[in-house]
Amino acid sequence: MATPVPLRSDFDTSTLRQAARPSRDASQTRRLLALAMIYEGGTRSDAAKVGGVTRQIVRDWVVRFNAEGQDGLLDRKSPGAPSRLGPDERQALAGKLEAGPIPAVDGVVRWRLVDLAQWVFEEFRIPISVQTLSRELRAMGYRKLSARPRHHAQNEFELDAFKRTSSPRWQRSRRARPAGKPVEVWFQDEMRVGQKNPITRRWAKRGTRPAAPRDQRTASAYLFGAICPKRGAGAALVMPRCDTHAMACHLAEISRNVAPGAHAVVLLDQAGWHMTPKLPIPHNITLMPLPPKAPELNPVENLWQFIRDNWLSNRIFQSYDDILDHACRAWRNIEAQPWRIMSIGMRQWAHGF
Repeated sequence: MATPVPLRSDFDTSTLRQAARPSRDASQTRRLLALAMIYEGGTRSDAAKVGGVTRQIVRDWVVRFNAEGQDGLLDRKSPGAPSRLGPDERQALAGKLEAGPIPAVDGVVRWRLVDLAQWVFEEFRIPISVQTLSRELRAMGYRKLSARPRHHAQNEFELDAFKRTSSPRWQRSRRARPAGKPVEVWFQDEMRVGQKNPITRRWAKRGTRPAAPRDQRTASAYLFGAICPKRGAGAALVMPRCDTHAMACHLAEISRNVAPGAHAVVLLDQAGWHMTPKLPIPHNITLMPLPPKAPELNPVENLWQFIRDNWLSNRIFQSYDDILDHACRAWRNIEAQPWRIMSIGMRQWAHGF
């Protein structure tokens, strides 16, 4: 049998018991009382019974106590599982981040964690979750920051008032429609898609500034989009310009996508082509203008940001037809993800009725 490791001589039973009383760490208290049993003349088996552990663990406590004193008996953060990525894999991952995606090959215009996790598996056959990969990237010094724009001249009181009064307005819409006819909440907006394309954030080493292509030509089109977050549905058209005719065509498209037998309340900003009395409005649609200078009340604005970040930004469009193809493909991508429309579009103030 191995000889027990002796305890350090500058402590005794009374000292450990006195130290255990004010301790706020239950585990440290239990270990101090177990070692006090040894100072009192008890065996390692007696100490193990007091601590509720095996003698081997008592031996580990003795070693830590001899080296660090009372602080050695505090709980320590578990080191966790070893990293799935070695130095070579981290170096390759950093190179992939620095190079950035190729839209025609990778299908995205900036790296998402899910894309990088898939690349790691395909390249090294290492399965890794997005949470673990996020910790790895942060440990490597990478960050991704994004800010949501807000109009500089907006009236916050007007926004709050609109949210508070939205429920009564829904009730009035219900009274105006035939009894038992459901009401759907839709949000509508337009986005310009053109050769002067924005540059989105991308993963890069801290302290550096990554580069992306930028076109100065001016060909463009407008993506008219509307979503019904509760159903995860959408309706869109790509038009050459924003005017009353284009808006009328889009309202007709929304009308075709409203659930059979339902009435749609379409929330939209106060652009001139939205509010003009010349605009024909389908029978199953009611327009409700949002307060001015309040883009954050319209979740389609967030949808545009998601579409740009993932499918449109950092690209060079060679022609007007190229713009149309990419805009249509981007909308089809988001329509194929109804859960994404629900996640981005649901608003408690609009859907809590």
